[in-house]
Parts: sequence; C-alpha cells; structure tokens
Amino acid sequence: MVGVSACDDPSILEALTRKPDRAGDRALLDDVLDEARVGVLSTVVDGQPWSVPLLFARDGDAILLHGSSGAGMLRHVGAGAPVAFTVFVMDALVIADTLFDHSANYRSAVIRGTTEIVDDALHVLEMLSDKLIPGRVAEVREATRKELAATVALRLPIVDGQWIAKARSGGPGADAAGWTGVVPMRTVFDDPITYTGTEPPASVRALSAG
Repeated sequence: MVGVSACDDPSILEALTRKPDRAGDRALLDDVLDEARVGVLSTVVDGQPWSVPLLFARDGDAILLHGSSGAGMLRHVGAGAPVAFTVFVMDALVIADTLFDHSANYRSAVIRGTTEIVDDALHVLEMLSDKLIPGRVAEVREATRKELAATVALRLPIVDGQWIAKARSGGPGADAAGWTGVVPMRTVFDDPITYTGTEPPASVRALSAG
C-alpha cells in the first residue's frame, strides 16, 4: 500500500530508500504543492511529536502558513524549531485481484527545515485566499490591524536537499487472472449554500462552475 519513505538517518532523508524510481523532481514538488490545499506541519515539543493540519500556499521557493497568534505550536516553530511539512494528493485507487497488490496512485511531498515569521501577514492571507478562492481578495473589505495582529504568518523555505517528492501512476504491478483496474479520484465543489446575503459572489460561484 501507499507510504512515504521514512529513515532514521537524517543524512539520507533527501533520497528515497524504497522504490527510488518514484522519486520526483522540482516540477513534481511544485505541482503537488500548488494543487493540495492542506498539509500537515510536524515538530517535536518537550520530546513529544506534535502535528497539525494547516491550509497553505506556495510562494515561489517557500511555503506560506498562517494561524492564530495564540497557537503555541506556531509560536514554537516560529522560534526556530525544526519542522517537517507533508502533503498528499490521491489520484486513484488501484484495484488488484489480491489484497496484497491493491495500491493507489498519488503524489506526495515532504519538506523539512525551519520556518521564519513573516512580518507582512496580509500578504500571506492574500496568497492563501487566492489559492483557495481565486478572486476573493478583491471582493472583501480590507483586513483590520486587530485581525492582522491576531495572525501569525510563517514562511518555510524550500531548500535543495531538504525535500522529497514522490508519485505513483499506472495499474497494478502484478500479473493477474481476475479483474484489475484503476478508479480515478478528483476533488469537486458542490453548489454554495447561502447563510447570509442573496447571491454568492463571483469567486464563490466559479468554484462549483470549474
């Protein structure tokens, strides 16, 4: 089944030790980061593992993250604690005629490093919004100083030697006598559900129309 390779030796974390043929280049890394909307930020606090899923956006050679200034984990990593950020996009279920040979087609990435606090929280909020809801930034009021003060914005640089991108595609790898195949998967938006106001704005309507 699917997994991102792990290794206890930090010196070889930059390379896949299992199925190295699935390793991808920077183009694959950017593709995964630009398509996925949620990643998992992980670190160690007082000797204990700590992970949290976060919305994110790629800005060139960096990953942008944000959250509440009251979040202890974000303050911890913002102070320089090492982190790993993982992203996974599932493209299809791969159906074999044995349970052992079932698999999935996917694209994944693991980025390691240390985050930096971004002074311009508004830029991070706008980048995230533009990724999640293209065009929404122009439709809303400006963020207030109070809102920006309550936001911690982080930047995780993408550094050569500190990331791995991995992908699988195709059908089952084993010969089979019974039915095998692939069931593609994709993410779609349903029609918006109105809570207040009348007509959903253009950026929201475009999500379900795309």
